[in-house]
Amino acid sequence: MSEVTFSKEGNIGIIFVNNPPVNALSQAVRAGLQFGVEQGIADKDVEAMVILCGGNTFIAGADIREFGKPGLPPALPDVVYMMEDSPKPMIAALHGTALGGGLEIALSCHFRIAVLTAKVGLPEVKLGLLPGAGGTQRLPRIAGVKAALDMITSGDPITAQEAKDRGIVDEIAEGDLKTAALDFAKRVVAEKRPLRKVREMVAKVDSPTQFEDFAKSIARKKRGFITPFKCIEAIRASVELPFDEGMKKERKIFEELRQGTQSGAQRHVFFAEREVAKIPGLPADTTIRDIKTVGILGAGTMGGGIAMCFANAGIPVKLLDMKQEFLDRGLGVIKKNYSNTVAKGNLKQEVMDQRMSLITPTLSYDDLKDVDLVIEAVFEEMAIKKDVFGKLDQVCKPGAILASNTSYLNIDEIATATKRPEDVVGMHFFSPANVMRLLENVRGAKTADDVKATVMKVGKKIGKVPVMVGVCDGFVGNRMLGKRTRECGFLLEEGALPAQIDKVIYDFGFPMGPYAMSDMAGLDVGWRNRKAKFDQLTKREQDNNILDKICEMGRYGQKTGSGFYKYDDKRNATPDPFIEELIVKHSEERGITRRVITDEEILERALYIMINEGAKILEEGIAARPVDIDVVYLYGYGFPAYHGGPMYYADTVGLKKIYDAILKYQDLVGAEYWTPSPLLEKLAQEGKGFYSM
Repeated sequence: MSEVTFSKEGNIGIIFVNNPPVNALSQAVRAGLQFGVEQGIADKDVEAMVILCGGNTFIAGADIREFGKPGLPPALPDVVYMMEDSPKPMIAALHGTALGGGLEIALSCHFRIAVLTAKVGLPEVKLGLLPGAGGTQRLPRIAGVKAALDMITSGDPITAQEAKDRGIVDEIAEGDLKTAALDFAKRVVAEKRPLRKVREMVAKVDSPTQFEDFAKSIARKKRGFITPFKCIEAIRASVELPFDEGMKKERKIFEELRQGTQSGAQRHVFFAEREVAKIPGLPADTTIRDIKTVGILGAGTMGGGIAMCFANAGIPVKLLDMKQEFLDRGLGVIKKNYSNTVAKGNLKQEVMDQRMSLITPTLSYDDLKDVDLVIEAVFEEMAIKKDVFGKLDQVCKPGAILASNTSYLNIDEIATATKRPEDVVGMHFFSPANVMRLLENVRGAKTADDVKATVMKVGKKIGKVPVMVGVCDGFVGNRMLGKRTRECGFLLEEGALPAQIDKVIYDFGFPMGPYAMSDMAGLDVGWRNRKAKFDQLTKREQDNNILDKICEMGRYGQKTGSGFYKYDDKRNATPDPFIEELIVKHSEERGITRRVITDEEILERALYIMINEGAKILEEGIAARPVDIDVVYLYGYGFPAYHGGPMYYADTVGLKKIYDAILKYQDLVGAEYWTPSPLLEKLAQEGKGFYSM
């Protein structure tokens, strides 16, 4: 079997795994490991066996190509049982990452040696699963219950040194790993060390309430997710049940999770993030422009955050603004952000200093003449944007990419201010830009293919999840969000209150509801946008002036101490009877009889209106695939991963059900606002979904 080979060096058998790029545990690798162990056991000259991997890593987990397919023998639990039962010492030699099934393989060996740069972890929780080959039973036995709870419920890897401190790794290898592993194996044989079977160790709790206490400690962070709490249940079995019974419990829970909707959604997210990197119709070998230096226009919150993204990736930045005081303030904020990270122990001071040195402030457009990419993050007004791009067109070198961070303005119109529309593109970062992972890249009608390919690659380089979309008002994310905002405003008029709407959206899984979010962002931002688009609104939307009334009182949200809610000095929100009275009075003035609105209606109107708009976006080609819309919402708007994104969620609900609800709300609210997208109607009638069309 080419993926796994067996050889000997003296009295040590070497089982060598070579399944690029990450030595994933495919059926061939599992069978090869089993065959290799059998060979080593049968060979009388072999006294111990070492598992080594080629390439840059040890076994880094399951083979994603096998996800969702029937399992082929041998099953991983059978392989690890066989390895642990070997009468000859088994040694795992770790480099790169030993993740998921890779760590379970290592834990089934009797000893483990690792290079200092190696990492180990059990990330299955991120796919809505738990380790299914003994990870929840072996890890608490060897590393302790606390370490197992931390590692398995977070899915985050730990370093080789941390693994050694916790007993997972026996020795840190110095020099060449193969040489060190063979020497270690020879010592095991010479010293006649007893075989250490992890399954024979005992897992003990630190306190009688350790599992309950831990569940409470992660309750807020893991809100809505089922899997972390199922992981706790499985780890508890390692303490309360014999090993074989614990394994049965682990397997039972694994199968429950695998067949559940949350794991399906989370696995969809895993593949979606990888899929959106490919632009349909764009050849994989499209030339990429070399981006060595970047210019950023505007040293405000967005511009500063974008500058940090590039500095974090080691790319020099020239940060331009019109006044020295703006630059000083912007650099001060950047420095404060980095300093806070240093204070938390998440960044070394020398790394912060190096990143700050990559950001060069300037007051002159001329300093941008040699940059390879320039991103403007100035005020969201077309006239200002076009003026900026006109200047950039005169200053920037040929081949430089000119990008706008606009969140809704027309990229094609912006491009008319230049003589090179093929070099113009949208790069819509989300606030705070140095934290949020989504990058909504916007292709103009004349944007060159190599520009599209370059901004996608640059996005990945700076740690973002880039998605390519087309030009329309608000692009994908804000266009859909605008429909939800309108519908929630109508719900306020008809009988709901901000706290009820926010609770429904929060309970669905969003980080916060629309009114809490607006208060945090600043109501003046939404108010300014509303005034800019006022003439484009319908009569009912114009008359729904609740936001106008609140902002006219100087209530802009958290920053002023009041908005839709009132806030204490720690920015804790409480419903404000004054605002509730204002909303009720507004309904009376509009002649709208308020009624009891159910949570179900709120959820349907908030989500289905976005899904319907998403279908229109697909019809228009603004998004090439439903996966592009899902990723925009997952990484830019906090759509819960365990629902998979709005279009995936629509398929789980059923498009026929959504279509019927749209017709119901068409009668209630009006066809002007609720008319089914032709695509959604067609799919619903054919019994299909967005992912089966």
